[in-house]
Amino acid sequence: MKPEDLKRIVREKYGEIAKGSENENQTSCCGKTADCCSPAGYTVFSESYEKLDGYNPDADLSLGCGIPTQFAGINKGDSVLDLGSGAGNDCFVAYALTGDTGKVTGLDFTDEMLEKAGRNLRKLGYKNVFFVKGDIEAMPLPDNHFDVVLSNCVLNLVPDKNRAFSEIHRVLKPGGHFCVSDVVIKGALPEKLRQDAEMYAGCVSGAIEMDEYLEIIRRNGFTETRMHKQKEISLPEDLLTKYLNPGELAGFRRREAGIYSITVSGYKE
Repeated sequence: MKPEDLKRIVREKYGEIAKGSENENQTSCCGKTADCCSPAGYTVFSESYEKLDGYNPDADLSLGCGIPTQFAGINKGDSVLDLGSGAGNDCFVAYALTGDTGKVTGLDFTDEMLEKAGRNLRKLGYKNVFFVKGDIEAMPLPDNHFDVVLSNCVLNLVPDKNRAFSEIHRVLKPGGHFCVSDVVIKGALPEKLRQDAEMYAGCVSGAIEMDEYLEIIRRNGFTETRMHKQKEISLPEDLLTKYLNPGELAGFRRREAGIYSITVSGYKE
């Protein structure tokens, strides 16, 4: 599948989520209360934000795989960028950390998500939070501008991850850093599981090997790379049996392959 086709699928899938009601998001497969994933679902490994300052339930669509703001070292007055900002969840949590003297920018390429984020922002009345339409592989943002870049379970959906980290490096100030939560793979994952478009837009098929992921970070000039957290993701059996035959499933269970959520950071010199 061509990169532009994958982007179109991601845009369409997440547009559907943004247009769904809060009740639909909570009860749909892979939503807040779900423990499965299907062709209609989007993620199976979100974490709870409910006790964090700045949390806004209207902005939480349960599409993340970690909480990067917990490890991002955001200070008062920082300029923060959130990639794939969705309905604004991580932006509003970042705002609670950076305060009125800072600035938080959310970047997303899905119109419906930007509209939902804008509605949430208007209700909250924050003056230093902004949402911008753009592609992570070619951000419409200036060089050397941000102190911190965040992303939560989005870079795995970007076809050219090398270009994405190159852009992160470009927009960060010297001495700035990123902190992202994302999905990676350890070991060989059956090709049909990786390539299926439903899985790509919804769960893990956009993920790459963890060692390759970390190498891309280093290759783009980041230093002091730190793995803050990694957690194995247990996928439900009905999903696995859809994509794996009995032999492949047995190998998967023997830990020949695994899917992990990670939170990692790195600095621009």
